[in-house]
Amino acid sequence: MPRTSRYARDVAVVAFAQSDHLRRTDELSEVEMVMPVLHEVLAATGLKAGEIGFTCSGSSDYLAGRAFSFTMTLDGVGAWPPISESHVEMDGAWALYEAWVKIQTGEADTALVYSYGKSSPGSVRDVLTRQLDPYYLAPLWPDSVALAALQARALIDAGETDEAALGAIAARSRAAAEDNPHAQLRGDVPRGGYEVAPLRTGDCPPIGDGVAAVLLAAGDTARRLCARPAWITGIDHRIEAHGLGLRDLTDSPSARLAAERAGLFEAPVDTAELHAPFASQEVVLRKALGLADAVAVNPSGGALAANPVMAAGLIRIGEAAARIHRGASDRAVAHATSGPCLQQNLVAVLEGDPA
Repeated sequence: MPRTSRYARDVAVVAFAQSDHLRRTDELSEVEMVMPVLHEVLAATGLKAGEIGFTCSGSSDYLAGRAFSFTMTLDGVGAWPPISESHVEMDGAWALYEAWVKIQTGEADTALVYSYGKSSPGSVRDVLTRQLDPYYLAPLWPDSVALAALQARALIDAGETDEAALGAIAARSRAAAEDNPHAQLRGDVPRGGYEVAPLRTGDCPPIGDGVAAVLLAAGDTARRLCARPAWITGIDHRIEAHGLGLRDLTDSPSARLAAERAGLFEAPVDTAELHAPFASQEVVLRKALGLADAVAVNPSGGALAANPVMAAGLIRIGEAAARIHRGASDRAVAHATSGPCLQQNLVAVLEGDPA
């Protein structure tokens, strides 16, 4: 049994798979990107598509450039025999949350969660302006990098960090990605010039395409499918005010509250997979989540090594779970974000069974 449980049912991540994250996948459709990853995650447990109790996906029609684009990827899942299926216009971490709730209600014992993003065909910086306040911010077209630079400047002015420290975060992340065969950027990546001061190119996430998938299972089913399940002992998500002028950009109260409700502060963690697309955002999240220096932060390389929009948050949960599966971690925290400057934050605590 997991060490702690605050919910009606014990639910665990029992398998995780992801694609190689690439700058461009012009030769592949979204269905062709998704199918190999779905086959891999099912093969890890021996389950067939028809044995999955619930399927939930995360993606963005804005990114795809067409309405109801997610229905096309159901060809990769297989909709026959008829399946119980849902979709969220969010990062796949929120699709995982919906699937977790479905299992908690007893309506399913297993769930397949997948998400994907193909940013290469257009300008993702322009696309992301559509999530801003439509009256005051969106008409100004401030892109995601410009807004992250505002946050970075606020942190520097507050004495929380400096440009050299941001460069060190990026360098550490991409050095860690040397051991991640799926990462887009690895090793010694030049910082380059300013994208928007004080953020240099190396402080920002790569633009690329990718897919991730996770299998959830409850109780004895999880133990049967996985030698060491990664139990979700806590999960919660919260949101900041939409108006950037109403927020202190050097802090993340929503991430802190989500972490508190998920039970993060009840015991130490040894691993943290943080969805921090910009180096400056790791500074905010480390403080909000109270992470000690001994915690291994983004051993996979994090979003600075691969940032497929709409899948990067689900990958953080999958990477944390995979470390528990192979015995490299006992208690981990995974974080996902959506919106400008860490507007929405999801925190999940995962634990492995004691040795």
